[in-house]
Amino acid sequence: MSLPPPLQPEMRAVRRAFDRCAAVYDGCDVIGARTRGELLSRLDGVPLEPGVVLDLGAGTGHATRALRDRFRRARVIAVDISTPMLAASRRRASWLRSFDVVCADATRLPLPDASVDLVYANLVLPLLADPDSLLLEARRVLRPRGHLTFATLGPDTLEELRAAWALVDDGPHVHTFPDMHDVGDALVRAGFTAPVLEVDRVTVTYADVASLYRDLRGVGAGNRLAGRRRALTGRGRLAAVASHYESRRTVEGRLPATCEIVYGHAWCPDGATPARAPRETVVPLAAIRRR
Repeated sequence: MSLPPPLQPEMRAVRRAFDRCAAVYDGCDVIGARTRGELLSRLDGVPLEPGVVLDLGAGTGHATRALRDRFRRARVIAVDISTPMLAASRRRASWLRSFDVVCADATRLPLPDASVDLVYANLVLPLLADPDSLLLEARRVLRPRGHLTFATLGPDTLEELRAAWALVDDGPHVHTFPDMHDVGDALVRAGFTAPVLEVDRVTVTYADVASLYRDLRGVGAGNRLAGRRRALTGRGRLAAVASHYESRRTVEGRLPATCEIVYGHAWCPDGATPARAPRETVVPLAAIRRR
């Protein structure tokens, strides 16, 4: 499931991108809002009475608040790598619907082993250089019979933009994502049982390529690949990409952007949580300040 080195995202660039886009994120998060609603609805059929719920990559806190409303007796913790995102999420908390916030890398959580009952992860896996590390970390913090539910992106995501760039140069411009079978294999490697995965395809349309890029930047999804060009992209090359993309324009006069979405859930087996390397910092749940 690990991506080839030139196509791995840089996590420092990921953090900076989310720091910058926190103020406009909600207005651009078309796909994330869709997958959030779908993941929450899929929990309807899952027999769960969690005591502790973890929202990984909580962003501006929409799902955190929804999870708090759904599991009223649970303690809900929002985790995000970006402090501006967490600041936005805090504004969704209330006196009656409070939740906790933790600024941390989703692959190195400062939480004890076997301390969480439900891990909810909406579109976090596509951000990581090593997606296996998140699944292993989710497995570590989940209690026996704990549940993981997630949405990620599949390889056909932004296929139109990738094809347009391929006609301009051979540099990496659009992230690549593992397919459903690779994700399933990674779940098994991490020690999860009874994984279930499904694929959905969604097409969002835009008036022009500039509008597509505006939404991508607004959700922190610019080019953060380790092998990307460090110089500014010239207007000529961007114009060439837009010109090639025009061949995709529909009869309705719109440009399509495909998103392949992989939904999954899995369980932790009964028995002891496997040993992992100790964290530099482990915060007891009781010490996390409620917001």
